[in-house]
Amino acid sequence: MTLHATGAEGLRARLAAPEADPDDLDTRILDAALTEFETYGLRRVSVEDVAKRAGVARTTIYRRFSNKEQLLQAVILRECRRFLTAIAQATEDLASPEDAVVEGFVTGLQSARTHPLMTRVLESEPEAVIPQLSMNGGAVMLAARDILADRLRRARPDDPQDHDTVAEVLLRLAVSLLLVPGGGLALEDEDAIRAFARDYLTRMLRPGGD
Repeated sequence: MTLHATGAEGLRARLAAPEADPDDLDTRILDAALTEFETYGLRRVSVEDVAKRAGVARTTIYRRFSNKEQLLQAVILRECRRFLTAIAQATEDLASPEDAVVEGFVTGLQSARTHPLMTRVLESEPEAVIPQLSMNGGAVMLAARDILADRLRRARPDDPQDHDTVAEVLLRLAVSLLLVPGGGLALEDEDAIRAFARDYLTRMLRPGGD
């Protein structure tokens, strides 16, 4: 299983599609790998470490993932799919595109901020975040954009607004707040994030930004 061997369009389709039921051994290996990466970071973990935690032989992992990089990408794919599912659920059947903007932004930022793997990597290896987000032509970003833009269109189907651009701007802002905390936007809790999104970000959906 690898993300690098998959084109951006193919990866976006995989991320948006419902997750196939993994077998018990795959789940065991990926759970062990996630725990190792969350505990020790990306660089320090070896396939042998994952094998010990999963209670399997290294050869068992290598039969399913040819190297550590493929194992890491499989973990990231699974976590990204869960992240996108959370955004989709938070923005489902909302009454207006403004509500979708607010809830999508709040859920995306809070989910990323509280995810143990993201927290660990931001603390110890922040330089590793951008390459993962930009892999395969930014397929993860584009998949998240597609989900949020679809919710905006469904909430107001006759609106000619460029929903793709609005959704991508929201996601890029969330990534910026995640990677560069502090500054003048002290969005430290959910209420503050929601108020900011409601007061400022929904303006992108109004003619002329009024």
